[in-house]
Amino acid sequence: MKKNVKKTAPKTKKSFSTILEPHIAYSLVSNFNKLSECDAIIYYFGGKEAKNKQKNLEALVETHALDFQVDELKKSDKKNIHFIGRNGPVWIVFESASTATDHDGLLNESAYAFARDQFGTILNQIKALKLKNVSIYFQTADAAVTEGAVVGLELASYNFLTHFKASAEKAEPLKIQLNIKDENLKSALKKVVAVQIARHLTNLPPNVINPATVEQLAYDLPFSKNTEIIVWDEKKCEAEGMGLLCATGAGSPTAPRMIRFKYRPSKAKNKKPIAFVGKGITFDTGGLDIKPSSAMRLMKKDMGGAASVLALAFWADSSGYDRPCDFYLALAENAVDGFSMRPGDVYKSRAGFLVEIDNTDAEGRLVLSDVMDVAAKQTGNDEPEYLVDIATLTGAIKVALGGDTAGLFCNDDKMAHSFMTAGQRSGEPNWRMPLNQRLWGDLSSQFADFKNSGGGFGGAITAALFLQKFTNGKKWAHLDVFSWTDKSTGALNAGAATGQPVQSVVEWLESL
Repeated sequence: MKKNVKKTAPKTKKSFSTILEPHIAYSLVSNFNKLSECDAIIYYFGGKEAKNKQKNLEALVETHALDFQVDELKKSDKKNIHFIGRNGPVWIVFESASTATDHDGLLNESAYAFARDQFGTILNQIKALKLKNVSIYFQTADAAVTEGAVVGLELASYNFLTHFKASAEKAEPLKIQLNIKDENLKSALKKVVAVQIARHLTNLPPNVINPATVEQLAYDLPFSKNTEIIVWDEKKCEAEGMGLLCATGAGSPTAPRMIRFKYRPSKAKNKKPIAFVGKGITFDTGGLDIKPSSAMRLMKKDMGGAASVLALAFWADSSGYDRPCDFYLALAENAVDGFSMRPGDVYKSRAGFLVEIDNTDAEGRLVLSDVMDVAAKQTGNDEPEYLVDIATLTGAIKVALGGDTAGLFCNDDKMAHSFMTAGQRSGEPNWRMPLNQRLWGDLSSQFADFKNSGGGFGGAITAALFLQKFTNGKKWAHLDVFSWTDKSTGALNAGAATGQPVQSVVEWLESL
């Protein structure tokens, strides 16, 4: 019998208590004339005012620029113009609407995404200038723009070490006054808190995050009475016949488990629940088919899907989302010891299929499939209308689409289109990939119903086809995500977890 190995590591509760708070102190004003004195000012022009760029630019340059700057600034064709003027730093941003007509506009930059990334970039400049008090003036900007701006400011304010160090002193927050509606500010903050939860949970080191500590975090987060937390431990998972989940976590001193957040709002719409399942491999060695060291370096991020699903559960609960939802985390650590599953092993899934282990590094689909079976087979008032799984599943999808675009596999055209349009509006693209049934033969096995991995081609597709076997006929979407960035870009100011696809899924939920 294996002994649980206790290791000393920082606790997560205090770390997340600061994640739930805004990083910036906001104050709202009704109009620009009431803005008080500040260290710097940002002007944002949207809609028709953005089209009157030259007129607006000339007026602001005359007001703020030093004499030697005026002529050159008036000639600028940049979307984001920055200079140090008579009274301090000034930014002038003109909304840019993409007019591309290819791909049905689904790859066009939305106003929300433009504002998010522009303000995230500006926030980094504000920090470099050590400014303390900034005013933002939005001219003819809609709710999507103002929400995007706040999300961008908050995303760029995040610093992992600030939250991770228990002894870190809280710095005086940046003060920003802006002329937006209170409901738009609150909506943006609820959304960005969810993204920050997903980012921070994915960034935490693997000696801190494992199936047991994720369970503890679930209870530490301030969910309301509308959310019931249900945990299936290893014994319950074994009793339920979840052979694939249990086999994946067999090599780890921390047992696998399933966590369900059952969200039932008091004033819910009379509709069936939406079920989400997140892949939660808290660290992935690859198992006995071990990864090379370079490929293993960032495998703490292999629970990015579960991190986003937990974050979505928190968003639904805190925002009072009006549809019932179930959020499932499929949690295991794919470690190596004498109890680890082997290539050639055959395990029985909860759905009754016999699965041959062709590759122990194709473990994400194993934990997902058993938990998807739980979600898809709920009955009565708990039977889901939609089933959505989110997973850092294959390197093949990053090769095909890059790290910023999620591979979307879906068995329903209307559902697929709604996810793609939500991705465009949120600036987190979801691109539909084919469920090409011709590739199913790559998973054939003479020793089981099918294998867990196939040939060298179409790896993202065969992974999705494997998962489709466990949907029980439900309308289903599979998001194969990277959830990480290797460089600073837009509002993301460091190479680390991105919180993908929280923003696009929130957008999808709000569109239903």
